[in-house]
Amino acid sequence: MLGDYTPDQLLSIFAMQGFAGLILFSVFVLMALGLAIIFGQMGVINMAHGEFMILGAYTTFLTSKLFALYLPALFPIYFFVAMILAFIAAGALGMLVEWALIRHLYRRPLDTLLATWGLSLILQQTYRSVFGAREVGVELPQWTMGAVSLTDTIEVPINGIFVMVLTLLITAAVGLLMYRSGWGRKVRAVVQNRTMAGAVGIDTEKVDRMTFGIGCGIAGVAGSAFTMIGSTGPTSGQLYIVDTFLVVVFGGAQSLLGTIASAFTISQTRSTLEFFTSGSMAQVVTLLGVVIILMLRPQGLFALKVRR
Repeated sequence: MLGDYTPDQLLSIFAMQGFAGLILFSVFVLMALGLAIIFGQMGVINMAHGEFMILGAYTTFLTSKLFALYLPALFPIYFFVAMILAFIAAGALGMLVEWALIRHLYRRPLDTLLATWGLSLILQQTYRSVFGAREVGVELPQWTMGAVSLTDTIEVPINGIFVMVLTLLITAAVGLLMYRSGWGRKVRAVVQNRTMAGAVGIDTEKVDRMTFGIGCGIAGVAGSAFTMIGSTGPTSGQLYIVDTFLVVVFGGAQSLLGTIASAFTISQTRSTLEFFTSGSMAQVVTLLGVVIILMLRPQGLFALKVRR
């Protein structure tokens, strides 16, 4: 397989697939950050997480249409407005879902799985009824078009670079929020000992609602970024939900650093294998590798040490 290529060709292939893997890594990280907060910090299995991502994508689609019709002069910057609106829309829906549904199912993981799976079907049908069954594409600003040539054979798309930079900024913001803010301290206190956190005056219900809302809001931003590299349909979120859970579990459910390392490992492995085999085979090989590692290290790559 590798013998069919010259060393220079292999170098170019690995470089191009490495950049493609970084773009996939960016989508995985943006999806997994929100899921890591919800699943890792709250223990809620949110099967509708992909639909919150698609809500962000459709919000970006609508924003692009509105700017094109009513604010064409500001169209080059519509994407920044769309990301904010995507975060607000997905976060608000997440807080509503937590208040109306999830708060009644804490400590019942199977029930949350079934309930959020049903919610995902409802949201999919809602998107299908409102936007139609066909996938839609977002018109990108002119500054995101084209590619940066690194060598004669290696080019990196500008929209991919933008998504990677966006991922770095959001990851840094989530890290600061979780480890350098008062809200983050409250979240970690509730995770370690909910009863004691409530006893010292922390409103645990409010922390849960905000945590779920922020996790869903980050998924909305992931959907906004997703529109730059792919089209959006009612079921597009389901294409990433399994991989996202895999990233979170493999990295360690309560570790943001583990989530990032896991997303990088899985995305780079899949991207490289897809070139030499096929998409299905790459996914199978990656899944087998993760399963084997989890058999040896069930807690994931990074585990949070908590006093029990």
